Amino acid sequence: MSDDEDFFAQMRDVQPLKPTNKREELAAKRTISRAAAEARRRLAEGEELSADEQIEQELGKAFVSDEYIEKVKPDDILAFKRGGVQDGVYKKFRLGKYQIEGRLDLHRMRVAEAKQEVESFLLEAMRRDHRTVLILHGKGDRNPNPEQRGVLKSYLNKWLKELKVVLAFHSAQQQHGGRGAVYVMLKKSEANKEKTREQFKKE
Repeated sequence: MSDDEDFFAQMRDVQPLKPTNKREELAAKRTISRAAAEARRRLAEGEELSADEQIEQELGKAFVSDEYIEKVKPDDILAFKRGGVQDGVYKKFRLGKYQIEGRLDLHRMRVAEAKQEVESFLLEAMRRDHRTVLILHGKGDRNPNPEQRGVLKSYLNKWLKELKVVLAFHSAQQQHGGRGAVYVMLKKSEANKEKTREQFKKE
């Protein structure tokens, strides 16, 4: 199956999780940290991880520090592509030619909440083997404080570059939200690659 065929696989949309309060967020982070440490220990000891655990390891649950971000302007175009992504594939991708398999809306969310939502959303997208998803972040151009305009957009630009499972991203076409949204191209997880290989063997 070609990469283009993978992109056009018919999958259901991913729905964003409901916002959580600070106490729930901290408890979730502690649980994630313990689970990640346990998975690393088992992996080091030669134990096999479940498909979900493998995907969580690939995603990596912790972004680097949020203390510094490169600010982008509300009307800036976000664009990023890792080596290995073919120019023709990237062109189709940035022009919105691939089916959007999942959507996440970050409007009216604070940065900490949005960060958690992005993590959960991309983890679920990888579990479902989605290859192209859309994140609506808004342009942030209505904030009365000029220093706060485009803040969430700036953070998302930083986060997505740091996640190795993200092969590319680009500001969306107008019909999908324009410069207030971004297409995200995800790699196929190792766990799902193994599932595909097993299916081919059976056939």
